[in-house]
Amino acid sequence: MGWMRDETGLEKNAANFVPLTPLSHLQRAVRLYPDQEAIVYRSIRRTYSEYHERCTRLASGLMKLGVAPGDVVATVLPNLPAHAEAHFGVPACGAVLNAINTRLEADTISYILDHGEAKVVLVDPQFLPVVADAIEQMEGPPPTVIEVADDEAGVHAHGHYTEYENLLASGDPDFEWIMPEDEWESLALNYTSGTTGRPKGVVYHHRGAYLMTMGTAVTWPMPRYAKYLTIVPLFHCNNWNHTWMMPMLGGTIICCRDITAKAIYDAIADEGVTHFGAAPIVLNTIVNAKDDERRAFDHIVEVFTAGAPPPAATLRAIEPLGFHVTQVYGLTETYGHVTECIWQAQWDDLPDEERYTIKARTGVSMPMAGDITAMDPETMEQTPMDSTQQGEIMIRGNTVMKGYLKNPRATAKSFAGGYFHSGDIAIQHPDGYLQIADRAKDIIISGGENISSVEVEGVLMMHQAVLLCAVVAKPDEKWGEVPCAFVEVKDGAETNEADLIAFARERLAGFKTPKAVVFQELPKTSTGKIQKFELRTMAREM
Repeated sequence: MGWMRDETGLEKNAANFVPLTPLSHLQRAVRLYPDQEAIVYRSIRRTYSEYHERCTRLASGLMKLGVAPGDVVATVLPNLPAHAEAHFGVPACGAVLNAINTRLEADTISYILDHGEAKVVLVDPQFLPVVADAIEQMEGPPPTVIEVADDEAGVHAHGHYTEYENLLASGDPDFEWIMPEDEWESLALNYTSGTTGRPKGVVYHHRGAYLMTMGTAVTWPMPRYAKYLTIVPLFHCNNWNHTWMMPMLGGTIICCRDITAKAIYDAIADEGVTHFGAAPIVLNTIVNAKDDERRAFDHIVEVFTAGAPPPAATLRAIEPLGFHVTQVYGLTETYGHVTECIWQAQWDDLPDEERYTIKARTGVSMPMAGDITAMDPETMEQTPMDSTQQGEIMIRGNTVMKGYLKNPRATAKSFAGGYFHSGDIAIQHPDGYLQIADRAKDIIISGGENISSVEVEGVLMMHQAVLLCAVVAKPDEKWGEVPCAFVEVKDGAETNEADLIAFARERLAGFKTPKAVVFQELPKTSTGKIQKFELRTMAREM
């Protein structure tokens, strides 16, 4: 019963209710834009007809390998056409896509493959050694490896595994896509480090991803036939859902394997890129490009940036170069960006420093998001919007994850009080705009990557000379933040900065390795708890 007294005959049925899914965007695009360019990568140029057929063949080929609806198919791939195809082809056979961070070490990849129970993994030849090592460490059944060569970049297949193009050749071009019967069905599985050493599996549903595509296009805004450069890795919140969005616009995805200033400028100048998303480190790369890396272009490029807010100096330097930057905020658990710093006309005449400081705010909720505000995490009461008092950013809406895979306790904790607890501390201004003040749980954001301080500390504590350690974020001009370790050494033991960094590098992904080590007694409370806020102050002043 709704608002009417009698709703007899007003039930959902096949005519008035169809589950929302981003898969529908490509099915529409192949009918509406069959000859429009869908994917561009160096000399590769594929139309929507070709793109759709390859995704269809991938779905069929995976089913012939034994992949059933609900199974997980993983990828360890750069931003290549095959990775975009996996975003449609994997769910088109009813499976769940698990795009794995290519920067992870074998131990973590092994855990993810085991935890997600991947049946198949698509791997770029560059990452075959680490994936092979990861599979050797697995406790459960190993996935079938499909090798995805990148001949355009000279990264050729080794020939030890079934090759991707052969898998596509085995697929039926007339295979009927398996569309979700319920929009709550799982679409993707993404792992985030969170605040523990082991990553948690974040589960997305079709409804959330569909709404992300619709809301993002409206608010960016993105025109029909937009040309989008894939700088955000496809393993980061599935490229912030942008790859699923582009067919809705009849737009073109321009793939970029290696993120360099030259590659970005070339794509803008040669392909007419109109939009891209990127971490602040990429903005710095563009600003600091050498003269021979720059190219002239005659249009404004719209940029979404997320991660540690870019400093005012970076925004001041990049916008005159032809880039219009909007700060956005989100987490893996929210499908990516859910707030944006919408510019208000009354800010136009402010001094540069004030204007760019405002532009770096976390902002307000985007149209596809629900309620996003700052609250007291214990009482769940609204934090005063006085630009001073701090609260935790709380998020409620359709673009919040289903939960953490096989972790009901962590799921329940994160949803306590009917909101998702972000773990990020912010102030809120009288106009409702949020501004992150600190990372409540000591997560370090380096070049857009989340690093768990607990994980890094756990590795350093394995060193025979380390008595105690704490890892905090140290500001870095290039990466935004990098890990900085403060260490107490055991009596009689000897070590040095280079030794500990090398020790960590052998056991961690490169971006997680401390970039500085400080030897001193750690400040503690009367109960022995390390006072990390003091260490963060020291790191900022180094």
